[in-house]
Amino acid sequence: MTAIARRNGKTWKKIAKGATPYLLVLPVVLYYAAFWLRPVISSVISSFTGAAGQFTLENFSLVFHEEHFVAAVRNTAIIVVFSVTLEFFGALFLALLINRKFKGSSLFLFLAMIPMALPAAAAGAMWTTGLTAHGWMNSLLGYLGILAEGEKIYWLVGSDAKLLTTLIIIDAWQVIPSVMIILLAGLQNIQEEVKEAGYVFGGNYLHVLRKITLPLLKPTITTAIILRLISAIQIWLIMVFLFGFSRLPVLLERVVYYTKEVRGLYVAGQMAAGYTLVVAAVVSLVALVYLQVSGAFKREKEQLT
Repeated sequence: MTAIARRNGKTWKKIAKGATPYLLVLPVVLYYAAFWLRPVISSVISSFTGAAGQFTLENFSLVFHEEHFVAAVRNTAIIVVFSVTLEFFGALFLALLINRKFKGSSLFLFLAMIPMALPAAAAGAMWTTGLTAHGWMNSLLGYLGILAEGEKIYWLVGSDAKLLTTLIIIDAWQVIPSVMIILLAGLQNIQEEVKEAGYVFGGNYLHVLRKITLPLLKPTITTAIILRLISAIQIWLIMVFLFGFSRLPVLLERVVYYTKEVRGLYVAGQMAAGYTLVVAAVVSLVALVYLQVSGAFKREKEQLT
């Protein structure tokens, strides 16, 4: 009887040990099920539901024929391509600079991270007041002598290209620190002996960077770029602060517009639901690309080892 009890005790311990990881993540799973999965399922159902409650594809027809849809897709693509490119190279430059651990690099890192600490609403309010005709940006340029006395730059008016450029620069200012932190963490995981070996065999800084540092940093670069791509697709708040709704439309801005601004229209809910699924599809596509790239890199690494 004692042997049976001992065997049963071991069995229960084994079961408890195997179940412990699942019990630890259970609160997170329940949280996501309550506050993420349910709204997602509800949004998907709403996107295929008409005003009378019937199944329909009319919502997507309304979205694709909306006057701002083409502009929203175009502006989102431009922001993703140019913003992510600028932010990556800017963040890589800063990460490489800080990783050299020069005197004062810790203070420089602290100052570089300040924009990342600002909420999007605070950054939007700051730049909205700064880019008006009598804002602090023109005052600063006048104080530095770049602008003549009384001269003004009207930052928030002009062509779409000018407004997109302004938005991309402001977005880069706020996002570069977060990308820099990811790249800096990857650089600090690279053993110094590996880079020193490159110098020993006659390589200069650029040669070691191109042949050793960047290839070893590839997983970190992939993660940083894909995460930033997903985030860039979802930009809207700072754009609304600067230009308002519909002046420079993007995909997620259209969702907020039909959800918050024109709720009185009978098609507003349908438009918001349709745009929501379009944005979700684009983000999911980028996530799938990330998984494919990560899987390909993992397989390549396993083959090398």
